[in-house]
Amino acid sequence: MSTSCTIPFALPFRIRLLVAVAGMALSALAHAHGDVTPQAVDTHTLPQLGDQWREDNPYGSGDARSEAVRIGASGYNQNCARCHGLEAVSGGIAPDLRKIDADCTDLADPAKKDACYKEFQGYFITTVRRGRTRDGRVYMPPFENVLSQEAMWAIKSYLETRRGQ
Repeated sequence: MSTSCTIPFALPFRIRLLVAVAGMALSALAHAHGDVTPQAVDTHTLPQLGDQWREDNPYGSGDARSEAVRIGASGYNQNCARCHGLEAVSGGIAPDLRKIDADCTDLADPAKKDACYKEFQGYFITTVRRGRTRDGRVYMPPFENVLSQEAMWAIKSYLETRRGQ
C-alpha cells in the first residue's frame, strides 16, 4: 500500500524536476554567448590613422605590428570570439576567420597573391564596419561607431597570425 501512495507523489516530483532542469538548460542556452554589446578597444599605443579609412592594413608589417597583434587579440576576444570562436577557431555559428583569405595562400604568382590578400582586406574592413544582414536579419552587427579604424586593423593583424592554424 505504501507503494501506491508514493507513486502519485513521485511522478509529479519527477515532472517538476524535469521541467526545472529543462528551464535551466534553456536559460543557459539563451545566455551562452554572454554580453553581445560591442566593447571599445584601447588603441592609444598604436600610431593613430586619422579619419581617412585605409585600404591596406597599416599594421601589416613594421614596428607597430607586434603591438597591433597584442591589441588585436584583446579586441578580438572582447568583440568577435563569442561568434567566431576563441583564437578565431569557429564555434560553428560564424565563419572561421583563420580561413577568410585561404584562397590566396596557394597562389603561385606573387602579384596575384598580393592582389587576393588586398581584396580580402577590403572585404574584412567593410564587413566589420557595416556588419552583415541577409533577408532583413542581422548576422553581424556593424562596428563602425564602436571600434576605431586602429582597432579594426589591429584585429585584422591578429587574425593574420592565426591564418592556417
